Amino acid sequence: MKKIIAYLFAAVLFITLSSCTSLYAPAVQLLPEHIKKVYVKPFVNNTNQFGIESKFANEVIEEIINSGSLSLVNKEKDADGVLTVTIKRYILQPLTYDINNVAEQYKMWIIASVSLVDNDNNVTLWTEPNMEGIQIYHDIHDINRRSSGEDSMGDGMSEEEAREIVWIKMARDIVRRVIKGFGSATSVSEKKVYTQ
Repeated sequence: MKKIIAYLFAAVLFITLSSCTSLYAPAVQLLPEHIKKVYVKPFVNNTNQFGIESKFANEVIEEIINSGSLSLVNKEKDADGVLTVTIKRYILQPLTYDINNVAEQYKMWIIASVSLVDNDNNVTLWTEPNMEGIQIYHDIHDINRRSSGEDSMGDGMSEEEAREIVWIKMARDIVRRVIKGFGSATSVSEKKVYTQ
């Protein structure tokens, strides 16, 4: 009798738990259908790194073109959607040092504020105030100073090369966010859902 009660209890518990374990899948938030043409505003650079905004903007524009989902326009008034990007922070933090206290490895951390506005309806579709790009790398100059060939990782690069990698990663994140909507957020930010 005890075995029957135990089996019944296990069966009821299994059925109860299996009905409660469905995975949450948020509704897909796609770009509104009427947005076909996008204007990319000139990027704003609030850091002390001169000229980085143009290289970042070029990477985002190239990624939009490669996506094939949207066309770019040269004037804001001709666009259905307007993309705005502000580079807020540029941090280059040494992570490891050699025996002479010279930095060997760095963490590059770039934070940008990004938003997309529906130009026809004058509505902000989404905003992400803290989109970040991170790249950890070994300084190529430090590797070149080593004469014994200790570097087995082969990931030495200059700050400029690391920055290019960050631009590529962030450009992909931005374009994914533009096309797929707020479900592809990469930072902790307020999510604004487009409603018609």
